Amino acid sequence: MSGISAARRESTSSSLSARVLELIAGGSATSRAELAHQLGAAPSTVSLTVQQLLAQGLVAEEGTQASTGGRPRRVLRLGGDDGFALAADLGGSHARVGVVHSGGTLTDVETVPFLMSEGPEVGLARLADQLADIAARAGGTPRAIGLSLPGPVDVASGAVSLPSRMPGWNAFPVREWFEDRLQITTAVDNDANLMALGEQSVRPRSASQSITVKAGTAIGVGIVVDGHVYRGATGASGDITHVRLPAGGDTPCSCGNTGCLETVASGAALVRQLRERGVDVSTTADVVRLASAADPEATRAVRRAGKLLGEVLSANVNFFNPHAVYLGGILSTLEPFVAATRSQLYESCHPLSTEHLIIERAKTGADAGLLGAGLFALQRAFTTALESLSAAASTSRNLSPARKSSSFDLR
Repeated sequence: MSGISAARRESTSSSLSARVLELIAGGSATSRAELAHQLGAAPSTVSLTVQQLLAQGLVAEEGTQASTGGRPRRVLRLGGDDGFALAADLGGSHARVGVVHSGGTLTDVETVPFLMSEGPEVGLARLADQLADIAARAGGTPRAIGLSLPGPVDVASGAVSLPSRMPGWNAFPVREWFEDRLQITTAVDNDANLMALGEQSVRPRSASQSITVKAGTAIGVGIVVDGHVYRGATGASGDITHVRLPAGGDTPCSCGNTGCLETVASGAALVRQLRERGVDVSTTADVVRLASAADPEATRAVRRAGKLLGEVLSANVNFFNPHAVYLGGILSTLEPFVAATRSQLYESCHPLSTEHLIIERAKTGADAGLLGAGLFALQRAFTTALESLSAAASTSRNLSPARKSSSFDLR
């Protein structure tokens, strides 16, 4: 029984340490007092956990910040001078890349060519070189790499799962490819999930239940429960794009079904609808340009898409009862789209669900997925380091546990 109790204490301690690292990495807490408040834990327990992380070199404490009373608070940050991750948010024809520092600061952001149609081997090799260039300019050694992909991802294995818009990528082990090639911790997830993580990092902790929509060429949703991204049993949570609607009729969808939300409310659907009406558009950006210029056909199509999105979201809002719905992606830059979505939610949801519901554009804009990818990578890097230290501590005293090198070669 004593062994079981010890194991439970060790598991609880590791879980608390992981949460502390997560909050510091995301910038949600920068002092012991803030950690205690966020975690709802006793200050003495948090202080002991911080002391252990300081001793392990995973956290550093420096300077002071203003206090509302009592002694000035010491500022916590991730350990080492290299507390940053390289991040990439991949699209069909380009990628946004940059550096995400512990605390959520985003720097060195740029857009680079990336053709999803070239397949993973070619595309990722070029991306690795581009990230190496960014790392060289940033100085220091990155802790990890975070990748945001426009398709379903098995987070546990880091592989793409049955993507509809990523030909040649199905079951490709993206995380393993990067870690084998670059010898650096890599985290991979779906773009909507990482957009939700990035947006949550700049929102108050009181809004800990949220739905973040990525409305672009396709539609995706990331769900945050108690401040954490919720992925579901198989990583498919939030896949509202394949909810069938009467308005979709028998229009074929990329999933093989007909009448899905994607066929009537996505950017790709808007391009198809406008082309059928003789409007000269070829991309979602073309639709946005026309609607921004008050073109009547484009505006009408965009407003209808927002209404249909609101219909599907209303079932989710009634069921989940979140604090907020954040709208991201290129279509969210259009006021008719946002207004139609908001109006439909108020019309279709129970008043208790919308009484205090926040419905607004994502604050992080186009950087949401990039920021989320970097934060996710930092969390994974430090959690992995924590697990390694815990495993080493439980190893026999007569053995010298091997520790994974933190020297990453991005050349």
